Amino acid sequence: MSGTGIILALTGASGAIYGLRLAETLLAAGEDVDLLLSTASRTVLAQECGLNVQGDGDAVVAAFRGHSVHPEADILYRRLRHHGILDWHSGLASGSGGRRRMVICPCSMGTTAAVAMGLSDNLIERAADVVIKERGLLIVVPRETPLSVIHLENMLRLARLGVILLPASPGFYQGPQNVLDLVDFIVARVLDQLGLSQQILQPWGK
Repeated sequence: MSGTGIILALTGASGAIYGLRLAETLLAAGEDVDLLLSTASRTVLAQECGLNVQGDGDAVVAAFRGHSVHPEADILYRRLRHHGILDWHSGLASGSGGRRRMVICPCSMGTTAAVAMGLSDNLIERAADVVIKERGLLIVVPRETPLSVIHLENMLRLARLGVILLPASPGFYQGPQNVLDLVDFIVARVLDQLGLSQQILQPWGK
């Protein structure tokens, strides 16, 4: 994969559908996607999306491809690569690995805290740390309510580091007709922040 790909991490917050849909849209946009799954995210994927993800590597890619309803899924998901959560040999763990764009979607408050404090106890946290230190683009889609002072202070710390905080708070001015419309609102905003062309959400006033 080229060094221009995007890291996509799913953590254990509710809203796994956001991550699934984002993975598909990034692949459809021609991006190479390096996928990271926290242990808790696998539980959420099964509970909320009916997606039972076992193993690592190709097994995870096959599960995501099989869950997709995109007509070109067999082609698109060739651009998806899964990295084990403790795979310290992965290029994502090093600044020389070439990845400078990362999205954590959805992002739990636990992962938010760990990234804000630079803990780097797993590959999601380390990859985020690398993107921050290399002055790359990190987008965090936090999913929690209500928010405590601890949560807010951790997000403020990230914002001061240049991280984009994009809460999973869909708008309703587009007249959503179903859950996917609400999901796509957030996915489209992420694509906009990544500078990727998207036809999912029309700009305000258009």
